[in-house]
Amino acid sequence: MPKAFRTLFAALTFLTLAAGCDRGDHPGLIGSPAPQFTLADGSRSVDLAKLRGHVVIVNFWATWCLPCVDELPSLLALQRQMPNVDIVAISQDEDPVVYKNFLDQYHVDLLSLRDPSGRIPALYGTAKIPESYIIDRTGVVRRKFVSSQKWTSSEIVDYINKL
Repeated sequence: MPKAFRTLFAALTFLTLAAGCDRGDHPGLIGSPAPQFTLADGSRSVDLAKLRGHVVIVNFWATWCLPCVDELPSLLALQRQMPNVDIVAISQDEDPVVYKNFLDQYHVDLLSLRDPSGRIPALYGTAKIPESYIIDRTGVVRRKFVSSQKWTSSEIVDYINKL
């Protein structure tokens, strides 16, 4: 296969995967129990089962993903606005130093853990990032968002308040 064709194919594949943008309800996990996971990253860890009884947002992201980075201030604002909502940000970054420096530089104080293997996103069928799931107090997936969101929008905040 000629190099130019391979390059074009790779670029088109990337653009196709990166183009997803929507606002919420998808079949699949919606209405089903959230895939359970335990993840440890240095001194931080999360066991999704232990968050039962809380509304949880699971957000898949990476420092190299511009829409993910654009979305972070909104997630941080939601955490301040709704402290009873547990936000679990799972990064696909491979380099722990780059990841840690990013968290420090941008003062990311979400419960963020690194999963470079992609094991947790695979449980959720995540194909592109950012991708997020809202899980209700009983552990059921209620919404799925593909692409960057304004998490403090009245639509999302009202939805979370009803859970």
